[in-house]
Amino acid sequence: MTFTRNLLYSRLSSLNKYSRNVNTSAIRIQSVQQVTAKKRICIVGAGPAGFYAAQYLLKQLSDCIVDIVEKLPVPFGLVRFGVAPDHPEVKNVINTFTKTAENPRLRFFGNVSLGQDVSLQELRQRYHAVLLTYGADQDRELQLQNEEQKHVISARKFVAWYNGLPGAEQLQPDLSGRDVTIVGQGNVAVDVARMLLSPIDKLKETDTTEYALEALARSQVKRVHLVGRRGPLQAAFTIKELREMLKLPNVTTNWRAADFAGIAEQVEQLQRPRRRLTELMLKSLSEQSKSNATAADGKQFLPIFLRAPKAISAKEMEFAVTQLQENAAVATNATECLPADLILRSIGYKSSCADPAINFDPQRGHVRHEQGRVLREGDGNSVEPGLYVAGWLGTGPTGVILTTMNGAFAVAKTICDDIAANAFDTASTKPGFDVANKRIVTWEGWLRIDQKECEAGKAKGKLREKIVDVEQMLRIAGV
Repeated sequence: MTFTRNLLYSRLSSLNKYSRNVNTSAIRIQSVQQVTAKKRICIVGAGPAGFYAAQYLLKQLSDCIVDIVEKLPVPFGLVRFGVAPDHPEVKNVINTFTKTAENPRLRFFGNVSLGQDVSLQELRQRYHAVLLTYGADQDRELQLQNEEQKHVISARKFVAWYNGLPGAEQLQPDLSGRDVTIVGQGNVAVDVARMLLSPIDKLKETDTTEYALEALARSQVKRVHLVGRRGPLQAAFTIKELREMLKLPNVTTNWRAADFAGIAEQVEQLQRPRRRLTELMLKSLSEQSKSNATAADGKQFLPIFLRAPKAISAKEMEFAVTQLQENAAVATNATECLPADLILRSIGYKSSCADPAINFDPQRGHVRHEQGRVLREGDGNSVEPGLYVAGWLGTGPTGVILTTMNGAFAVAKTICDDIAANAFDTASTKPGFDVANKRIVTWEGWLRIDQKECEAGKAKGKLREKIVDVEQMLRIAGV
């Protein structure tokens, strides 16, 4: 983050005479328009997919201007609001995004919501090409009775709560009980388990929001169950996340030996990443059987395999015992109940349809497309010229940031190829985004917000204290 802070202060020093006026905030917008550029491309969404696509386009197309339109006043999407606070090294990618944003041919328009402040039709009229990358903001559900109860919440909302997504501060999860049951075994589920079980002093050094730190300090949670439908060989978490869990101080990991019946015999046939993960689980299981002890005041991490959610009640959750048949989990008649003062659902995200003009598949929760080219509504064989999708909005929630980078680069290359092939018009003049009558946060506005957060964090001995109130952000940004 050193690069980002130095860049921030150098830019702010040149803007001391800044006036809190939306016309003044357009200084950079006007200067960018002086750059000779024939092609205008709009990216909707300032998360990893949007920034990586912008990086590629700016490098490959010397005669283009790229505008990024973002719903929130602040950029970086999942890197800011999804990456665990105790993983600051993952957030270093913000340095790369900042460098891209400083390109004179890129403009950032924060606090602009697609479908509300601007329509897709308007964007398509004002740009040669539009790339949708606004991510996945909804949850897949268990489809069980009582799922709407207060003690059942999504892991996505819990992550947003401790990461400071505006509005998430209202969640107020009840951490007064001993047992938390997390349904799902991906990295997000493990992140949540680690946040619940980590020593509070360790979390105080991160950018975890202050209200979340206060709640976690009062937490009475002692046991976290991490439950999956399938077996150890299908666990979705990665070795890095598991290692972190196994190293947590004053936390004992307890596996069920029965879940690993026959697993050791299959290790040699596994591909290297899966083999290493499985060997670590078996090693941990072996060490557990030797020590056999848990400190009286210690906490427990309890991974449980071959269980499918069946029913929810006030203080427990019922699971069907499953068996693997051709790698699929099939429920048996046997059941098991686990204590659950709080239930966190972590079975995946899905996107929402931000604008009625988007060809959206509500069943799969993503935009219909072919290799990033958005398909025409009602016609699966042809594409909408100049309209594209990347990131989780196109693929569903899958992979890590590196996966998103590769996907965004691929779609950006497709845009470049289509321009070279004259697949859509780039000869006509396009005006770009209309800032009139809108409370726009420019990149300079974001730098002011960033500075305030870093200053507030420094006073508390942490990297930053995120601002969660949108109106406060807008005031700091000067709009």
